[in-house]
Amino acid sequence: MVDHGRSLRKRTGGRLRPNRDRRKHELGSEPTETRVGETKLKTVDTRGTGEKIRALRVDSASVATDDGTVAADLEDVVENPSDPNYARRNIVTRGAIVETSAGRARVTSRPGQDGQVNAVLVE
Repeated sequence: MVDHGRSLRKRTGGRLRPNRDRRKHELGSEPTETRVGETKLKTVDTRGTGEKIRALRVDSASVATDDGTVAADLEDVVENPSDPNYARRNIVTRGAIVETSAGRARVTSRPGQDGQVNAVLVE
């Protein structure tokens, strides 16, 4: 359980007692580590009446090129600046450099939040 609330200590090191318990909407969730593979999506309820579609696995991406947008197959994660281990484990996040059938591309969407992979051609 991740709590992004107020610190439990004062600047001086003294203890701060919580004036209430955490609320459901204040809780975080485990990161969706989207992998390269046969597409698998998951729907998650959000606050209010909204929904998010999380991509657990993806095999295609919409790649923006000079000629327009192309649907390309995802082959591999080449580099991931957010975590070197993500590249080894083929985890797609925003900013990751992926190898596609159209060439190398940088991911511009957030697959764990949006449920799809949008990318811009690098080479």
